[in-house]
Amino acid sequence: ELVRIQNTAKAIAKLDVYASLSLVSERNHYVRPKLNEKGVIDIKDGRHPVVEQMITNDMFIANDTYLDNGSHCISIITGPNMAGKSTYMRQIALIALMAQLGSFVPAASAEIGLVDQIFTRVGASDDLASGQSTFMVEMNEVADILKRATSNSLLVLDEIGRGTSTFDGMSIARAVLEFVVDKRKLGAKTLFATHYHELTEMEELMDGVKNYSIAVKKRGDDITFLRRIIRGGADDSYGIEVAKLAGLPQPVINRAKQVLKELETGQEVTPKTKAPKKARKEEPPAPQISLLPSAESEIEERLKKVDVNTLTPIEAMNLLFELAKMAKEG
Repeated sequence: ELVRIQNTAKAIAKLDVYASLSLVSERNHYVRPKLNEKGVIDIKDGRHPVVEQMITNDMFIANDTYLDNGSHCISIITGPNMAGKSTYMRQIALIALMAQLGSFVPAASAEIGLVDQIFTRVGASDDLASGQSTFMVEMNEVADILKRATSNSLLVLDEIGRGTSTFDGMSIARAVLEFVVDKRKLGAKTLFATHYHELTEMEELMDGVKNYSIAVKKRGDDITFLRRIIRGGADDSYGIEVAKLAGLPQPVINRAKQVLKELETGQEVTPKTKAPKKARKEEPPAPQISLLPSAESEIEERLKKVDVNTLTPIEAMNLLFELAKMAKEG
C-alpha cells in the first residue's frame, strides 16, 4: 500500500498548506491580490508579514509601492540606517512571492505583476575560509544577479558598493543602476537602497528612475524615524545621530561632528590635541590564559567521532542535548 500511503500524505500536506495560509490570512487581515501580466506592482499599505508580528501596539507603519516596466522601473531609496529601508524592500519581495504562490498578502490592496525570479543582495557577510572578504562576496552576488536576471525579474539591492573606498563604491553603484535601468541590457524592476546621495540625480538623467526616502523628524541633535516612505531623496544620512542612538560615548560623537564640519567645508581635518603621556613603569606581560582544557575532554572526543554529514535533524538535536547535559554535569 506504499503508493496509496504516499498519495494520502501528499494530499494531507497540501491541505495543511492551504489551511495554514487561510488561517494566517484571516488572523492578520491579509487581502486577495490581483495578478497581472503587465509587470505592474501596485501595493497599498503594504506590511512585512514577519516584522509586523514582532511589533506590539500595532505600531508597524504600512507603506505604498508602485513599480512598472516603464517610468517607475527603479526606486532609489535613501535615508538613515535603522530607519526601515531594508524592511520596506524585503516586504515588497515577500508580498510578490506570497501572491505568486497563491496566498493572500499583508496589504490593504495589492496588484502584483508576475515575475520570473526575485533576486536580493542584502546584508553583509564574508567567506574567510575561502579567502573572500565582505566586499568580494557582495560583488560575486551582484555579478550573479546581473548575469541571471531578466526584464521580468524583481531585484532588491541594498547598499551596493559599501566595503570599499567612497568613490569606488559610488562608481560601482551607479554603473549597476545604469545597467539595470537600460532596457537593452536588463530593464528589471529594482528597489535600490543607498547612502550615496549623489545617485539621486539619476532621476533627472535617466527615464524609469524615481527617488524615495524614509521620513525623519529632527529636533536638535535627536532624530525620530517615522518609517514612512515619501517621494524625493533624503537630505542627510544622519550617521552621527544614529551612532549616538547606538550609545557611542559623547566625546566620540562631539569629535565626529567636528570632523564632519571640517570635511563638508573643505577644510583640512585638524588633529585632536594629544594629552601628554605619563611615564609608567614597565610591567611584565600577563600570561596567556588558555580557554581549552589541557587534557582532551569527553565532549571533544564525542565531537571528533561525529560525522556531521550523515546526521539526521533528529539525531543532531539529540546529540546537542546530550552534549549540553555533559557540559552542565562536567
